[in-house]
Amino acid sequence: MAEENRPTLQPVLIEDLRPTQITVGLREVALKRRELRAIPAGKAGAFLGHHFIPVVLGPKGRNYIVDHHHLARALYEEGLRDVFVNVISDLSRLDKEAFLVVLDNRAWMHPFDASGKRRAHADIPKSVDKLVDEPYRSLAGEVRRLGGYAKDTTPFAEFLWADFFRRRVPASLLNTDFDKAARQALQLGRQAEASYLPGWSGPEA
Repeated sequence: MAEENRPTLQPVLIEDLRPTQITVGLREVALKRRELRAIPAGKAGAFLGHHFIPVVLGPKGRNYIVDHHHLARALYEEGLRDVFVNVISDLSRLDKEAFLVVLDNRAWMHPFDASGKRRAHADIPKSVDKLVDEPYRSLAGEVRRLGGYAKDTTPFAEFLWADFFRRRVPASLLNTDFDKAARQALQLGRQAEASYLPGWSGPEA
């Protein structure tokens, strides 16, 4: 069984990529789509060559995304057919149940719905176009861009921030005035009660 840190690059059909989470922030996807459209036509290939999707090989040799779900969804919505992947681990010899246990315990899976509730593995979509919108994930991404916290390597760090904001920023405000919600979240994220979160950049950090 292949170990991590032995990456191989290969093109894979985006429609065949298997998500390992239930949600994405669709505002984040829209932002990435705008960024993709801004790339000069002659440089699109170079961009994709430096932004490959990390995957784990699962049963039947399927490619399970373990990061960059937003990019994969954006590429799909922009009509791209395939993308390069970086195989970080080959678990294709495992049966489905053992494979899911490994994904979960290695923090390669985030089976939480748009309400922040953990769901069964079977609720994870089988393709990136079926990923569900999680507005608080978009809020977390916006707060990071505003300097509210630093990018961190903690798995699913933005979802931890999303859950923090979900408990403090009203959904009604998020739906009616995203910019105001982002300003409120920015202030909340700098308070000491957020100090446990990855990348916290509060006054005492």
